[in-house]
Amino acid sequence: MKILVTGSAGFIGAALTHALLQRGDTVVGIDNHNDYYDPALKDARIQRFIQHPNYTHIRMDIANRDEVARLFEAQKPTKVVNLAAQAGVRYSLENPQAYIDSNIVGFANVLEGCRQANVEHLVYASSSSVYGANTSYPFSVSQNVDHPLSLYAATKKSNELMAHSYSHLYGLPTTGLRFFTVYGPWGRPDMALFKFAQAILEDKPIQIYNHGNHRRDFTYIDDVVQGILKVVDQPAASDLSWSGMAPAPDSSRAPYKIYNIGSGASVTLMDYIEALEIALGKTAKKEWLPAQPGDVPSTHADIAELIADFVYYPATTVLQGVAQFAEWYNEYVKQPKSTFK
Repeated sequence: MKILVTGSAGFIGAALTHALLQRGDTVVGIDNHNDYYDPALKDARIQRFIQHPNYTHIRMDIANRDEVARLFEAQKPTKVVNLAAQAGVRYSLENPQAYIDSNIVGFANVLEGCRQANVEHLVYASSSSVYGANTSYPFSVSQNVDHPLSLYAATKKSNELMAHSYSHLYGLPTTGLRFFTVYGPWGRPDMALFKFAQAILEDKPIQIYNHGNHRRDFTYIDDVVQGILKVVDQPAASDLSWSGMAPAPDSSRAPYKIYNIGSGASVTLMDYIEALEIALGKTAKKEWLPAQPGDVPSTHADIAELIADFVYYPATTVLQGVAQFAEWYNEYVKQPKSTFK
């Protein structure tokens, strides 16, 4: 089976691509290798599989409509996993246009490519950020998500709506995955764990927003990848019990589905930091700061539907996952980035 993975040099994309190749799939990976964070990390991620005989890597921006159309025509993927996006809640306050270009225009190009190529299943990254102003925990896919607190969240909600229209109009099976604070080895440098580790090891204070009162559903990368693999293999189907009189937001008469992918537990930011201090064997200096615009105070995923439909059980505790990240990080910072594997 040939699977197209967009954002294949990204954190989740590279981990998924590696897993797909290991299980025997043929993968076409595309990534624009932009400089939102150090491209050397993206280059290092793909060194794990760039020479694999079943892998093809293409540098491409999904916002380029003509290039995306030619890609689908040439490669004819069976299934697509769209993970390419401009990430980051806080950066969306500084550069909103980047989110429109990648997350809206780019996603529209991918949808159209899937339609033209008769793709069997499109799986795409949504985000826990879509829950926005909702404070009813745990967050459930049955809840309303019409009050985003950042443009990033709004673009992800838009992706879900765009996908539904293609599922309804063209019968394209689409599954959206709302990721909850993914962390682990090869993670993004703009995320808290990476920043904290760097500051602690350099004996600098870590910046703790909302005075440490955040809670997050931290989800380890290996658990996320296992969830994606299960979903990719089972295209979304029509929900014959769906009713327009009481429309469920996570399913449809069209072949359309939405799931949360999280750990199913909410952990305090301070417990997360303590796990990192234990793993690094060093206590952090702390700088206490107010909450940032666009941040939500707490996230907690209801993963009951993912468990019911895919027997998905995340297996990694925060203590275990942070320890594995710290082990990777200590090795990564010591190595030349062009050769690290």
